[in-house]
Amino acid sequence: MRAIASIVFGSALFLCFSFVATAQTSEASASLPATTPSEVSFKFDRVGLPVPHFTLRIHEDGTGTYQADQAEIPATPTSMRGQAAQHVDRPINLASGTVAKIFKEVRELNDFNVECASKAKNIADTGTKTLTYSGSDGSGSCVYNYSENKTVQSLTDIFLGIASTLDEGRKLEFLHRYDRLGLDAEINSFADEVKEGRAIELGTISPTLAAVADDTAVIQRVRLKAAKMLELAAEGSSH
Repeated sequence: MRAIASIVFGSALFLCFSFVATAQTSEASASLPATTPSEVSFKFDRVGLPVPHFTLRIHEDGTGTYQADQAEIPATPTSMRGQAAQHVDRPINLASGTVAKIFKEVRELNDFNVECASKAKNIADTGTKTLTYSGSDGSGSCVYNYSENKTVQSLTDIFLGIASTLDEGRKLEFLHRYDRLGLDAEINSFADEVKEGRAIELGTISPTLAAVADDTAVIQRVRLKAAKMLELAAEGSSH
C-alpha cells in the first residue's frame, strides 16, 4: 500500500510541476512584445493636380494600401460625362523585386533618419513628399520637396511610378465604361509612360487591363495593347 501511495503521490507531484511549468511558459510567451510588421509609406501633397493627395503604404511581404483624394473630372466632348471628386482606398500587392528594392533603399537611408530635403533655394514646387518607416528595428521619417540624395530620388520615382499606374487604372476604367473611343489615345499615352519607366507595377491594375483586353466591343489595337501590358505584368517586367 505504501508503494502504491508513493506512486500516486509522485504522479500528482509531477502533474503539478508540469502544470506550473506550462503556465509559466504561457505567461512568458504572452509577455513577449509582438513583432511590429515593417512598413514604408510615401505621402504626396500638391494642390491643383488631378490627384492632389495620396499615400502608399507597403509591407515587406508586398501587401499594402493606396489611399488618394481624386479631384473632380469634368465631362469631355466624347464622354459627355464627368466624375465627382472621390476618395480612393484600396489594397495592393507589389512584385517581390520592387518590394526588395524599396526596403533595401530604406535601410541604406537609415530608416529615413537622414536629411532628405535639398538646401538649394528657388526650387520649383513639385509637391510635398513624406517618407516614413516603422518596424521592430526602428522608425524614422523625412519630408522634402526635392532631394539631391540619389537613393531618395530612386524611392520617389518608384512610389510615383506606382501611383501613376494606379491613377491610370482608374482612367481606363472610366473610359471603358463611358467613352470607349477615348481608350485609344489614353492607352497609347500610358504605353509610353510604361516604356519610359514612369509607370510601373502593372500588376496592380491587371483586372482593369484584362477587362479591356477581353472586350470585343473595344477596337482591336487597344485590346492588343492591354493584352501586352498584362504579359509584362505577368513577367514582372513592368518595373
